Amino acid sequence: MEILFDNGVHKNILLEDFGHGEMVQANVHLIVDNGKGMILDPGGHKVFKHLLQEIGVLIGVDNLQWIFFSHQDPDIVAAANGWLMTTKATAIASKLWLRFIPHFGVDRLVADRIKGLDDEGAIITLGNTDMYIIPGHWLHSPGNFQVYDPVSKILYSGDLGASLGQDYQFVSNFEEHIKYMEGFHRRYIPSSKAFKLWAKMVRQLDIETIAPQHGAIFKGKEMVNKFIDWVSSLETGLDIMDDVYKIPTKRFVV
Repeated sequence: MEILFDNGVHKNILLEDFGHGEMVQANVHLIVDNGKGMILDPGGHKVFKHLLQEIGVLIGVDNLQWIFFSHQDPDIVAAANGWLMTTKATAIASKLWLRFIPHFGVDRLVADRIKGLDDEGAIITLGNTDMYIIPGHWLHSPGNFQVYDPVSKILYSGDLGASLGQDYQFVSNFEEHIKYMEGFHRRYIPSSKAFKLWAKMVRQLDIETIAPQHGAIFKGKEMVNKFIDWVSSLETGLDIMDDVYKIPTKRFVV
């Protein structure tokens, strides 16, 4: 567990990484304001009971106010039913996924507590503070959101900024870090235009930290700006896949 920000009434916590085995590494964050909590992208069944116990210790399960699902991937929503059955929290996700998330086994008794967000996002109240749910569509999901916390000035960027394979929690050398990000961003993000639209939007925010759902965190304005500059000029997805769209000639062997 890592405390990213704490002013006495508002706290941002990177929870323990309980993921093991073949699962992709995932960061789960908790934002607390005046004793009320919001968990971000809480993951699947194997980490659920451990995270629930940690939430119970940190704020008490009944004080979990919001469950944020940035998009529909299983490393985000697979344990949705568990969270809704054991807490009183309201879950929010893009309205695109309201009929898909129940396929992970969400009980009819709690399904109506998953609320759909319109494409433009929203402002919600956590404790006594407003949180900004901002568009991150096509980064990588077509119905994708991020969370901006104006108190800590942390942007929770979901899969944007994700890195895989590094052995550190905070980026200290951006140029060296690129090799852990580049493959993911070039393959998972469908169009470079999404990067450019996102960069234009977030440059209007006062950001001290960008915290992705996977991998290392970008801390400090210099590192934040380096990431925004890098990603806004990156070619990706369909822009670089002209040679992929062809009839296969290679046989798949088990």
